[in-house]
Amino acid sequence: MNDIPDTTGTSGPKPGVTPEGQTPYSAWIQTDTLHQLQRTVSDHPGEHAWIVHVQVSELYWMLIIKEMQTAQRFLRVDNLPQAYRALLRIVGHQAPLEAIWRSIDWMTPNDLLAILSRAVATHGKDTALQGWTYRQMVYLLGIKQAVHLQHFEPQPPRWAQLNQTLAEPSLYDDVLGYLQRRGLNVPPALLARDLSAPYTPSQEVEQVWRDIYADADSRIELQQLGETLADIAEGFCNWKYRHLMATRRTFGARPAYFGSEGVAWLAPTLEEIPFPELWSARTFIGNPPPVCPHMARQGR
Repeated sequence: MNDIPDTTGTSGPKPGVTPEGQTPYSAWIQTDTLHQLQRTVSDHPGEHAWIVHVQVSELYWMLIIKEMQTAQRFLRVDNLPQAYRALLRIVGHQAPLEAIWRSIDWMTPNDLLAILSRAVATHGKDTALQGWTYRQMVYLLGIKQAVHLQHFEPQPPRWAQLNQTLAEPSLYDDVLGYLQRRGLNVPPALLARDLSAPYTPSQEVEQVWRDIYADADSRIELQQLGETLADIAEGFCNWKYRHLMATRRTFGARPAYFGSEGVAWLAPTLEEIPFPELWSARTFIGNPPPVCPHMARQGR
């Protein structure tokens, strides 16, 4: 069957019975617990907004992880329509991730440093990009970098979880496996490689995407798959750009992460674009006019 088995647990409150001291809504959404999770360490009035911003990001990253895993399971049983629905949901989850940057755009270096100085004194120095949720999402997107695993040695269960994700197929690997089963020329060696190593773009895979887009009126469902993957990659890169600009705005060029300059550490990550051949193939898709109108104007 091209479906996912029901894994919903059977434990929990009895149907129709609300726990004592709760309303049905508060019991379901766990509002009492949720609103106790913002534990400030400074007296800055903006710290609560900062914590909420990061916690909401964490929740949406986990949503994206779950949707990618759902899409992978459907792709492995060749159920493209259900995989496509999961991928569309990822695009939807990325929109609020982009929007919530506005909630901390007011921060100046004075504001953020007042908060982080207390956070570092209380908990130590770190960054969300070295959180396990973000790292698992990045691995599932196909950006495999084992060097980050050492950061999670103090958390053995998370280290094991990330090490497993590093060694298993990414979403892109499952897309390529699906395309191969559809008869497209994805090299078998590419799918049999060491999946924990950084992905090396392939000319053969680039040609696969060129073939998919060669005729705009055929293979529509695979073109839709490609465009949705492009939306996901673009949303991911947009978030990284907003993070880089927020760092510039609140840190400038001072050291931020692990003693290195924050901007210098973040800027190269903008080149880490998921699904690389989907992008490189676009140089060759379509039929450009024989003479570029802009060049023609220059020649006059």
